[in-house]
Order: sequence, then structure tokens, then C-alpha cells
Amino acid sequence: MVQRNPAPSDLEPIERASRDELQALQLQRMQWSLKHAYDNVPHYRAAFDAAGVHPDDLKTLADLSRFPFTGKKDLRDNYPFGLFAVPQDRVVRVHASSGTTGKPTVVGYTQNDIDTWANVVARSIRAAGGRRGDMVHISYGYGLFTGGLGAHYGAERLGCTVVPMSGGQTEKQVQLIQDFKPSIIMVTPSYMLNIIEEFQRQGLDAAASSLKVGIFGAEPWTDAMRAEIQQRAGIDAVDIYGLSEVMGPGVASECIESKDGPVIWEDHFYPEIIDPETGEVLPDGEEGELVFTSLSKEALPIIRYRTRDLTRLLPPTSRSMRRIGKITGRSDDMLIIRGVNVFPTQIEELICKMPKLAPQYQLVVSRDGHLDKLEVLAELRPDTASSETESLANELQQRIKTNVGVSTKVRLLPANGIERTLTGKARRVVDQRPKN
Repeated sequence: MVQRNPAPSDLEPIERASRDELQALQLQRMQWSLKHAYDNVPHYRAAFDAAGVHPDDLKTLADLSRFPFTGKKDLRDNYPFGLFAVPQDRVVRVHASSGTTGKPTVVGYTQNDIDTWANVVARSIRAAGGRRGDMVHISYGYGLFTGGLGAHYGAERLGCTVVPMSGGQTEKQVQLIQDFKPSIIMVTPSYMLNIIEEFQRQGLDAAASSLKVGIFGAEPWTDAMRAEIQQRAGIDAVDIYGLSEVMGPGVASECIESKDGPVIWEDHFYPEIIDPETGEVLPDGEEGELVFTSLSKEALPIIRYRTRDLTRLLPPTSRSMRRIGKITGRSDDMLIIRGVNVFPTQIEELICKMPKLAPQYQLVVSRDGHLDKLEVLAELRPDTASSETESLANELQQRIKTNVGVSTKVRLLPANGIERTLTGKARRVVDQRPKN
């Protein structure tokens, strides 16, 4: 493990600002952002008018609760460029989601937006212990996905040497880590496990590599998985949070000295926690759905965007800004199995507590008549005897029943028996239920 605690002089003034100073800046920028959206985006003008509010009505930060939410459907309904607030000749880049559940969501950036993004990612890497001159191995996918280029520009802005590996070619990932000796890797946690497995396959010890810090994001992961990665790779594992609709990676990131939840860079992104059913704003500390309003974005201002991520706002610790707790699930990928709410991370937590099981898993949902069924696929570690399969499956099944409250079928596969993703997020849920 490495500890690179920053000196006060390493931090930007806003990272040390008082709460009053930060909120004054937020209010000023929020007033600008609401007016920018209202004046330049027909959707927002119509939505604000329908809600009976005007940007001039924002006198305090609490007044934001009067303004309407933005959802993924709004971005899809205005596909591709209907939510852009600047002329096309000011848009220097576009990114887009995969569009696997409908039209992709398209986001745009002015040059100022790209600079802001690079700055907050650089701030995130520095918070994770990165410094000028470090070599950063980037295994996030490049292209329309925001992960690769977002990490890339931020690392360069900090003054790091970038290895733009992207995802896939796991054998080559290990080769370049061995040959180039980077100190930092930026990748999804599930793919990091693939890389660790490839080290082992080649007879190498991942914990003996040059890597000191892993900056992991793009999918929820538990503290149990953090412990697994840290132990097997011999690194400090920190959490970075972002989503393309708000900016990309770097909306929030953990500090290496505390590792107590990603710090939201509140000078650019204003967070709220709401009740996902009623939309009511909840006080800090209560769990609900995370909502973001952009404070400085030019090309695509986003007002009260419902992320669907379930978490809570925590008080500042290592920086002057609030933190988000671990994402416990998403309000739109929550599984309801015979009336029980089930999140993949709940199952992950239980699997990671069983040392003879690998942290790879998949949930298969099907329907028998009118009842939903859940099957949990997990893997044995390579050194676990196959004779233990039945007893371990029964143990996991019982743990899920006791802790989650749902009956499942558990099937344990040999090591590497679950499909591996080559470029990004793990496929944690396979929904085989009829669509109608």
C-alpha cells in the first residue's frame, strides 16, 4: 500500500473552502446554469414553464427543489442534439451511451467543458494519490464511452504519463504492466479482477507488480470487493464516480488518505438526495436517489438529473465538500423477486465473505408461471476442491435467504466458469423474463 497524503499547498483553494464560501459559489453558478438552460434549450423552457418556475425564482440553494427533474427519457426524446445549449460550431466533442435499452443518450462538450472535465479528473487522480510524473495505465474503454478519454485527459492535465491501453487483450494488459511499470491503473473493478486472474494464469504475482493505486469506477462495487482487490493486487483501491449525462468520470472521487466515500466536486456538480417514489428532497445522511445539477456546463446543462443511483450524502472529511456513500443499487435495476427487493451488490457482499468463492457472479432471473425465480451463479476459487461444491452452494443459498430474504437456486461453477467481459462493465444480471 502507498500513502501519498497531500500537503495543504497541494490542494486547490476550493478544496479547503468554508461551507459558506462553497455555497455562495454554488448559488452564483446555479443561477447561471438555470438561466443558461432556460434561455437556450426549448425542453427546459417548456419544463420550467409547465412547473410554474423561472430561473429568477432561485434565491437560495433550497429553491432548486421547485424545479422539475430531468430523466434519461428526456435525453432520448431529444435525441440527438435537442438538449444542447450552444450552437453546433461550439461543440468540440460528443459522447453517447451504448443505447442497449433504447436510443443512446448523447452528450456534448464545449472546449471549456472539456477543460473543466480534465480539471476535475486531474483533481480526482491527485486525491487518489497520483502526482505529476506518475505513469497511469488506462483500461477503461475509449470511444463513445466517456471512461477512457475522460481518464486520459485528466491524467495528462495532472502531468502524468498515460498508457491508453483501453479494454480487452487481457494478456497484453499484464505484459504492458510488467514492461512499462505504471504506478496507477484506472479500470472497472470487475475487469481488474480479470487482470489479476491473468497475472495468476501467467504464474505472476499481481501484488508484486509496479501498481500502487487503482482508481475504480463505472459500476457499483462493495467494500468486500475493495478488500479482495487490495489484498490480491497489493494496491490502494479508491472509488471514482461519474456518469456521462452529468460529465463523465470525475464527478466525485475518493481521497486515498481516508477512503471513506467519493468526494463530490461540489463547485461543479450540485447533489441532492430524493425519495425515489415521491421526489421529496431528503436531508443529508438519509438514503435515497442521487440527483445532480450541473453548475458550469455549457454545451449540455443538466438540471436535477435523476441518476437512479441509491446512496446518501455524507459530511465532509478530507476535503471541504460532501461525500457519497457506497452505491447500494439503482432504483431502476432493482430486482423484485416475489415481493422482495434485491440488489446485485447485496449478493456480491455475501459471496465476497466466503473465502472459497471467487468474487465473480451473475444473477439469472426467469419466470415460472406468474412467479419470478432467481438463480445465482458463482465460481469456486481455483484451489477449492470440487467435492465442496454442494456444501458451499447450500451455504450461500442459506446466507442469501437469511440476509436478503429471498429463496434462490445457487449454482457454483469451476474457476473462470462465468463469462468475462473484455471491455468494461460486468454483466451482473441476465433477465430471461418475458417482456410482455
